Amino acid sequence: MASRASRLALALGALALGAGALPAQAQLGGLLGGGKRGAEKASSCGKGKKGDKGRGIIGGMLGGAVDDLARSAGLPSFVPVPAFSDQITESIACKLDPEEQKQAAEATLEVTRTGTETGQPEVGASAQWTSASRENVTGRSTVTSRQASSGSADCITVTDVVIIEGEETRAEKRMCRAPGSARYSIVA
Repeated sequence: MASRASRLALALGALALGAGALPAQAQLGGLLGGGKRGAEKASSCGKGKKGDKGRGIIGGMLGGAVDDLARSAGLPSFVPVPAFSDQITESIACKLDPEEQKQAAEATLEVTRTGTETGQPEVGASAQWTSASRENVTGRSTVTSRQASSGSADCITVTDVVIIEGEETRAEKRMCRAPGSARYSIVA
């Protein structure tokens, strides 16, 4: 694993040095008419953040190079599965393969359905999962707080923790359900 990271760092350094020697056309050739569209954009996990155009252009060039190098080094790159987007955040989904995303979404559903006589999930309720497709990948969803009911919606905060090869990723998500609905969904 360390040698992959070293190779990736060396390749990025070489890319950065080499890009300065290329003519502008070669450096910026993909900007006009060659951009990704539609479903192709889905593979840009975590790259939809706002920023100025210059930063976006440079980030796009470097991001594409990093993606290519990561793939050639055998590092996984995952795309969020739309069917689970109301149950798991993009920051978690981007680290999980589709089967793991399903397991994480099922854990969230389980923990949000665990409830008291009122039908509301209890703060502290937790559901864990272990990847069926990769070794050393686990996760859990825990109800960490309840917001006072604002009349029309019942809202909770659920914290997801995913551990991949010993590296922990944590994400909080605010989830609400409308009156009469049986299911909580992530709200912006």
